[in-house]
Amino acid sequence: MEKQTADKLIENYIKKIYGFAFQRAFSGDEAEELGAEMVKEVYLSLLHSQDIENTDGYIWRICANVFSKHVQAKKKQTVSIDGMEIPYYADFESEENKEEVRRLRREIAFLGAERRKIVYAFYYEGKSISTISMENGLPEGTIKWHLSKARNDLKEGFEMERRIGNLGISPVECVEIAHMGRSEEDHGPEKYLNDSLSINILYSVYFTPRTKEEIAEELGMTPVFIDDKIKMLEENGFLVKTKGGKYTTYVLFFPRKVSLEQGDLILMEKIKIVKELVKRYVPKVRAAIADYKDVYIPSGNRELFEAAVIFYAISNKCTLPIKKDISKYWIKTPGGADYAVMVTLKTELEDPDYVPKAQLPKDNYFTCGDMTRSSMKYPSVMSWSCDSRYSSRQGTWKNNRGEDYEYLYEWMNGSLTKGPENKEKIDRLRSREFISEDGKVNVMVVKDDMLKFFERIPELDSEIKDEFAQYAMDQAIQTAKYYPEHMQDFQIYRFFHDFISPMEALMVLDELYDTGVFKPLLEEERVTSQLLMFSDILPDTNIIN
Repeated sequence: MEKQTADKLIENYIKKIYGFAFQRAFSGDEAEELGAEMVKEVYLSLLHSQDIENTDGYIWRICANVFSKHVQAKKKQTVSIDGMEIPYYADFESEENKEEVRRLRREIAFLGAERRKIVYAFYYEGKSISTISMENGLPEGTIKWHLSKARNDLKEGFEMERRIGNLGISPVECVEIAHMGRSEEDHGPEKYLNDSLSINILYSVYFTPRTKEEIAEELGMTPVFIDDKIKMLEENGFLVKTKGGKYTTYVLFFPRKVSLEQGDLILMEKIKIVKELVKRYVPKVRAAIADYKDVYIPSGNRELFEAAVIFYAISNKCTLPIKKDISKYWIKTPGGADYAVMVTLKTELEDPDYVPKAQLPKDNYFTCGDMTRSSMKYPSVMSWSCDSRYSSRQGTWKNNRGEDYEYLYEWMNGSLTKGPENKEKIDRLRSREFISEDGKVNVMVVKDDMLKFFERIPELDSEIKDEFAQYAMDQAIQTAKYYPEHMQDFQIYRFFHDFISPMEALMVLDELYDTGVFKPLLEEERVTSQLLMFSDILPDTNIIN
């Protein structure tokens, strides 16, 4: 091609070529350099060309090849951020630029997932804007906007000093996870909070709402490594997005610092309450079931039946009334859970030198309950139980399956007979010791509707509740100051509502057994202690299926 013709073409295309370069460069300086290289290669090619059928296509193919070579060189060498040329791959790190490489990688990781993906595709994979647009289902203008924003974000982040939060240096340690409400089948919240990262992500937003990037800073990590975990926690209701794209949580974390003195004052009051319950409430519960006959007790010890009903009554009929809407604290997972979640962290004492004045008579006051189970297959079949040191059952709520009582009902009505087709069911009943080797039913069974039966149990007198209520509310408000503002209503409700709880029910049973009101439990009675099954039939004591 003649020089005059080539000069004319370059004059017509030079602005378009530089526009092509600016769309693809990471900085103004890089665009100038890339554009000049494209103009040079186009001009030289035109001078050496003969007949060109499609001038437009010819020029843009040359520009695309120049850009491709440019990207390949950058992949091997550097990334440019507003003129700062910084090596990216480890093979090209040197002692002089190692810190800059680390900071660049960190800032790329702090970009949002979508923007990070676009930056990587454009600068490190050398893909065109149109290709990225097609692959991501986004307009080309949006891709360009992301690349422009990425330049600004990276430069700003590169120049700032990022803070590693307390959790990045000293993460919290989970001791126990508990819940109240309906869990997924065989799965509690531990399914979602089964690692330290999940717990610390939730705790990072517990007192102060944070964006994903702020969570990452607090944990001393990059968003790349927590994206999936945050998505999972949000999808299952453990993280809640608030204004400004920030997250919070309604999981309740018990305080990391506890006061021996405050705990001692509460315990002294509860010991007094237990004495009052034994004296003024337990006799009324026993009287309410004194003439009840439709109950099967494996050992024939009626005190075992009374103890179970008393435990239920203390846990459920002595609740102090409080009006607070706590619906926002209930987590609903796609798997069917509907529960409030509480996490106990490793704690330290505020007042380690304090000498407690009160002392619990026993060491273990753990309870798992109240647990109720029902059956769609057999509407009359229900159960109530609470596992504690008075019971020998293993596995707590996870091992307390609704089908256990369906199998037992079938055993009682004679439809579950010995045979290979029923081996799994019978083995399950025997593993739980719900039936003995000779076929005897080892569970207390009440021939009644569960709700109707429990209706006969009296509530704690309102005058007695009023005596306890003011102290409980004072203490609830005192403890709430250890919780973030958005969790205080739930803490007040939980403390007040549970002021008389399964723990106090266990203390009442201790009092009854230790003082000789009830004779000591036999080992075989522990299978059904604090467990009642309800159905429309009672076991035939002579049946051996």
